[in-house]
Amino acid sequence: MYEFILSFTKPQTLAAYLVAAAVFFTFLTVAMPYLQGNKLETRLKAVATQREKLRKQSRAALEKKGLRRKDDSVVGSISSKLNLAKALEDPNVVKLMNQAGLRGPGPISAFYFARMALPFVGAILTFLYIFFVNDHGLNPTMKYGSLAFGAAAGFYAPNLYVSNLAQNRQKSLMRAFPDSLDMLLICVEAGMSIEMGFQKVSQEIGSASPELAEEFGITVAELSYLPDRRQAYENLAIRTGHEGVKAVCMALGQAERYGTPLGDALRMMAKENREMRMSEAEKKAAALPAKLTVPMILFFLPVLFLVVLGPAYIKYQKMQDNNAAAPQVTERVIETGSDFA
Repeated sequence: MYEFILSFTKPQTLAAYLVAAAVFFTFLTVAMPYLQGNKLETRLKAVATQREKLRKQSRAALEKKGLRRKDDSVVGSISSKLNLAKALEDPNVVKLMNQAGLRGPGPISAFYFARMALPFVGAILTFLYIFFVNDHGLNPTMKYGSLAFGAAAGFYAPNLYVSNLAQNRQKSLMRAFPDSLDMLLICVEAGMSIEMGFQKVSQEIGSASPELAEEFGITVAELSYLPDRRQAYENLAIRTGHEGVKAVCMALGQAERYGTPLGDALRMMAKENREMRMSEAEKKAAALPAKLTVPMILFFLPVLFLVVLGPAYIKYQKMQDNNAAAPQVTERVIETGSDFA
């Protein structure tokens, strides 16, 4: 043991050990990259796996909502047999129904079926009211004109209903859209991809606006399987139909095409949409006095006049009663005096 320890003090032994260590570490340095593997390839595989997972989840969610390519219901069968989509064709119906949140072949078949049936329903109800309930003294020409008006009202009623749904849905979207842009900006600046950002925002914004969460979920699905990612942004702008969303989608498309930073574009778009929401609120506040004029004239002013003039009228009536009673008292006093005389 002592001789082994003394061997370390010999120069030849120390030189041999140092050469062996240098050779070992040199070999380890050269072999280390091969032992670690390709981190970039591993990361790309992880991203591809996550994207495929999101794509499957989005497609499953869409299929669960019933977005089929063919309507097998009774209304759909009747519409296809009568070929109502061609007979009552409306070029804007698909766009309008997407903006109203009615997607798939089922709502379209129901729309065309209602457009076919409601004119007859409106004409029949008008006929029953005019000829059997109350004709309001109309001559025969006006009666038949009322039937035509009832049929026309039934024909355009589905369009008015879908337009009203689209407007209400657009208001719900725009109330939460600036806040969603702020959350999307946070997600992007935190290092998330745009798909993961939309996915996260759709989960967080669902309590404030289910409609906006649904739109973001569909956008995530389209970003996953559409060949051109800019098409997904264009579809989002078409489905919402609002200028603020169109501007944001255009900025995202340009960032996708030219490689500009998403954070700067989202920060600017969030500020503009917040200002747009504030301007809409200011417009409503400025229009409020004009809208309150008619209710005030009908409901407020009569009560005000009653409160102000009511006591004066009561006092005037008492004065009239007192003046009417004064001559009678004078006559009684005169009669009483003549009796004593």
